[in-house]
Amino acid sequence: MGEVDQQAGPGYVTGGKEFNRDMNYIADRITADGRDGWPVEDGRYRLIAARACPWANRTLIVRRLLGLEDAISLGLCGPTHDQRSWTFDLDPGGVDPVLGYERLQQAYFARYPDYPRGITVPAIVDVPSKAVVTNDFPSITIDFSLEWTKFHRDGAPELYPEALRDEIDTVNKRVFTEINNGVYRCGFAGSQRAYDAAYDRLFTALDWLEERLTDRRYLVGDSITEADVRLFTTLARFDAVYHGHFKCNRNKLAEFDALWAYARDLFQTPGFGDTTDFVQIKQHYYIVHTDVNPTQIVPKGPDLSNWLTPHHREQLGGRPFGEGTPPGPPKPAEVVPDGHGAVAA
Repeated sequence: MGEVDQQAGPGYVTGGKEFNRDMNYIADRITADGRDGWPVEDGRYRLIAARACPWANRTLIVRRLLGLEDAISLGLCGPTHDQRSWTFDLDPGGVDPVLGYERLQQAYFARYPDYPRGITVPAIVDVPSKAVVTNDFPSITIDFSLEWTKFHRDGAPELYPEALRDEIDTVNKRVFTEINNGVYRCGFAGSQRAYDAAYDRLFTALDWLEERLTDRRYLVGDSITEADVRLFTTLARFDAVYHGHFKCNRNKLAEFDALWAYARDLFQTPGFGDTTDFVQIKQHYYIVHTDVNPTQIVPKGPDLSNWLTPHHREQLGGRPFGEGTPPGPPKPAEVVPDGHGAVAA
């Protein structure tokens, strides 16, 4: 979960109620024409993310697919946080080397001293002022595709092609409402009734995806789009976290035929699996959500070697990067640590 809730105390569950996500984010956009006062500039902005968070994981994937690593620097928070803020405990001395901050909260307060909402990742920070620009995660990845084209790598794929945008938007809306956020509605349900309703909606949507992906390699069109990125980060966390911790347990992802093969296809595609840190994912959910898991014990399982098994999805055709090419290897400083990804059996 990308949000630190400063209003509700340490808990995420409100007794007797369903979970409702606060979607009020800082709406500023970084654009080629600078219409919000934030023009696209090489090296000006720093993406602050956490590998544990599915919303932030989206930005890591898109930044890498498009080759924006040199244009937009990256700061990574650790997998756990307290009631105040995500922290830079992965960096030497617990301080982000570019911003000089110990807490992401400091970047929010640099712009809004009385910022009243949760301190969320992903966030983009203006390096000269060290102030947050935006944390509007649905817009960040779209703007990476449409506004940062000047800095895309040669061979960057079109993740939000104009001809497919209406269909991508329609799919994204259902995936977000029923699946990306649906797992949270299960996990943070405050009553049996709220949980039962959320559970039924989640698996109805997963069954829809199973049918949709049976005879098509990707969600929209014949190559990877923004829609696949948004779905993948939830699927990558499903068996490791959501199945048990959030009680999304009708069946595991690995027990779907098409959906599981689809997830493995993406995982084995450069940009997806190599930005996924299963250790941090499990640490975040099981340690931070103390009202769901009061012991804070992080499970050893599940076995993750199955993510590397053959998926055979290439038989459906399609071209992962369309007219483009795969990205090169990750920057050395951005490689997922050994033992934190899927390891072959």
